[in-house]
Parts: sequence; structure tokens; C-alpha cells
Amino acid sequence: MKGKIKVIGTGPGNLDHITPAVKEAIEKSEVVVGYKTYLGLIEDLIEGKEIISNGMKQEIDRCTMAVKRAREGAIVVVISGGDAGVYGLAGLVLELLEEEEMDSVEILPGVTSATACASLLGAPLIHDFAVISLSNLLTDADLIRTRLELAARGDFVTVLYNPKSKKRTELFFETSEIFLKHRKPETPVGLVKEGYRQGQTVKIVRLDELSSEVWVDMTTTIIIGNSSTICKRGKMITPRGYLKKYTV
Repeated sequence: MKGKIKVIGTGPGNLDHITPAVKEAIEKSEVVVGYKTYLGLIEDLIEGKEIISNGMKQEIDRCTMAVKRAREGAIVVVISGGDAGVYGLAGLVLELLEEEEMDSVEILPGVTSATACASLLGAPLIHDFAVISLSNLLTDADLIRTRLELAARGDFVTVLYNPKSKKRTELFFETSEIFLKHRKPETPVGLVKEGYRQGQTVKIVRLDELSSEVWVDMTTTIIIGNSSTICKRGKMITPRGYLKKYTV
């Protein structure tokens, strides 16, 4: 490969939450590849560069073009929202590369939705947690149900990505039913829509109220507390156990 590829995560898209390494990679790039919505959040950083952009469900085309331009000698950045290695494009880029090209790619971390939204809710991820996407575009719905059941049974704090779209609602409503078999109805559940973006909404509800939150959509991240999670003045807290173990 004559050029280089950096696969990067831009976090929530707010310029204050893009890491210095990611910002530098964008500034030094010649070609920027990404989903148009994510690129729109960083317009000031990519002005004047060659842009390769398209819509949802065209990830293979984007990454194929990125690899092609790097093989031609360009310095390319492939952009994901959040972290490129968490439901992002890092895996697809690596799959498309030949083995001898692997040394020409670098993956830079970003702030993923789980941690960004957790910070707005308080401290819900202080103990073991699982992250599950409810999108069944690439994962069989029955497998998603199995993972939800195991996370609920294992008492994991559970982060839900892509909880509901206009056409895809069934798994969102089933999630409440699955978790109510293993958690108390009053278990805190945090919901963050458009975290650190314009239109941000942050709300904490009871588990038995979750299914009635009709405003939930693909830009919403949900965090379901475990059996120890509490609310304290509007903040979710999942104790790690420090006070219980070390306080006499």
C-alpha cells in the first residue's frame, strides 16, 4: 500500500470530545471517508479535503473506496461516530485489507456512546456491564434476545445501542419484558438522546416505565441498572463496593 489509512472515532461529534490524536489525524489527512451525518458534525475540521460520503447501509462501498485511495497513495481517514472499534468501521476496513497491508492501517479510539451517555447520567457503569445493539440488520433477532436474557440473568448493567427505529420496535418492547423477569420494577434506567449534541435529552425512569418512552429512537442510548444501581438526586450510581468493604 502506497498510502495510509487511519480509522478513527469522533466521539459524540462535539468538537470538545474529539481526542487530540483523532483531531490531528483529520488535519493531516488528504481524504476523509464517512457517513454524511457524522461528517456534518465536524465540517470545520474537514473543509478543503477530498470527501467520500454516502448514506446508511453503504458501509462496504465507503470502506472499499477508502482502501482504493490508500492503495493509490493517499493519506485517508475513515470516520465512525463514537469509537471506530465499537460497532464502527474498524473491523470492516481490516477485513478488506490484504495481510501485507495491515501495517499501513492505524485505529484511533474515540469516546463511545456508552461512556459518553453514562457521564450524563452519573456513574452507572462502575461495575461489570454489557453492551448490546438492538438492531437486527446484521444480527439475528433471536440471538439478540438470547444476549438480552443472559445479560439480565447475569445482573449486568446493560447498555442498549440502536434501541428503536420507525420500522423496528419489537425488540425494544421485548427488552422490558426480559429484564423485568430478573430485575425489580423500580430498577433505574437512564435514557440519553443526542448525547453532547444539539437536542440532547437526558431522563431516568423505572424499568417498568421504559416501554412507555415513545420518544426513544436510533439516536438514543439506554442504560439499564443492575440490582445494586440506585438514584441519588437525579444521578444513577452503580456501587463498586468500596464503602461496603472498607468502611467499618
